[in-house]
Amino acid sequence: MEAPPRFFAPIQVRYIETDMQGHVFFGHYFAYFDFALTEYLKAVGFGYNDFLDIGVDFFYVEATCQYKGRAFFEDTLHVHTSVSKVGNTSFTFEFSVFEETTNRPIATGHIVAVAVDRQSQKPVRVPDRFRKAVSDFENY
Repeated sequence: MEAPPRFFAPIQVRYIETDMQGHVFFGHYFAYFDFALTEYLKAVGFGYNDFLDIGVDFFYVEATCQYKGRAFFEDTLHVHTSVSKVGNTSFTFEFSVFEETTNRPIATGHIVAVAVDRQSQKPVRVPDRFRKAVSDFENY
């Protein structure tokens, strides 16, 4: 596994997120990804409300998760996040989840989002301000 992105959002596993086997129920990782994605947008300086303010929203069109290990109640997870690709109308977030104290790999995944006009909900070009914010943050 390559080095994780430098940005991460910490999440402490709540009891309600665990299943009868005692580890995090698999579906919760998508909520962890969503939380980290939102925090990443704030960190790059172009948050979700910035999209809305210019008349753009985005829809998730694909989400994947590969499970590498198990996380348990009260574990603190670091959800590393980056944007790996910005296309014409879509952009892809990558995630790597590690347990904080041991750095054990827990999960990896991605979410593909498509920029859409808020009114028509038809695809539009990914905003240039978002492109620049990500490029400046990621240094590429």
